[in-house]
Amino acid sequence: MVAGEDGERLAASLADRLDAVAFTDLTTDQVTARLIDAVVDWAGEQGWRVYRRASSVLPLPPPMSARQSVLDVACARRDGPPVVVEVDHGTRRRTWEKLLAEADAGRIALWVRWGSGRLPSPPPPIRMVTCEVSGRPDPAGRGRLHSRSPRARKLPPAHSAVRVETVAAAELPLPPTGSPGARA
Repeated sequence: MVAGEDGERLAASLADRLDAVAFTDLTTDQVTARLIDAVVDWAGEQGWRVYRRASSVLPLPPPMSARQSVLDVACARRDGPPVVVEVDHGTRRRTWEKLLAEADAGRIALWVRWGSGRLPSPPPPIRMVTCEVSGRPDPAGRGRLHSRSPRARKLPPAHSAVRVETVAAAELPLPPTGSPGARA
């Protein structure tokens, strides 16, 4: 399988897995942790070795450039290149740089972005997996609380079961109200 196709397949598979995730009134850090747990579960279900907070190939910026950045999840696979996943609420250029460096090193880079509205796409070959999450102010005044219903629960509204009778077509333009031939 071509690496690009493998990356697209993995992004779609992870998106399907995240569609089942639901929660109510979690803080930003709790949502990120819940989604990382879901990524770890998904990767484990694939039979991969899974590492949390794995070292990245990208060093930290000065003055800590002797240390490496960390990835939220890294996965070793027998049947293909490693997969790395970052889970973020915001858009940080540093995340793009880290995932691009990982892709340049031969890994499949997935970026799980959560929030609401339109999320800007990262540059290729990073594949973005979006996870729609709603937010509201915390009534206790401690930031925001976030909730998510699984996609399966978001069914389209029921349509009316009322039978519509046949009506006669009206000739246009309609005569003005009150004139002879006007309908009441």
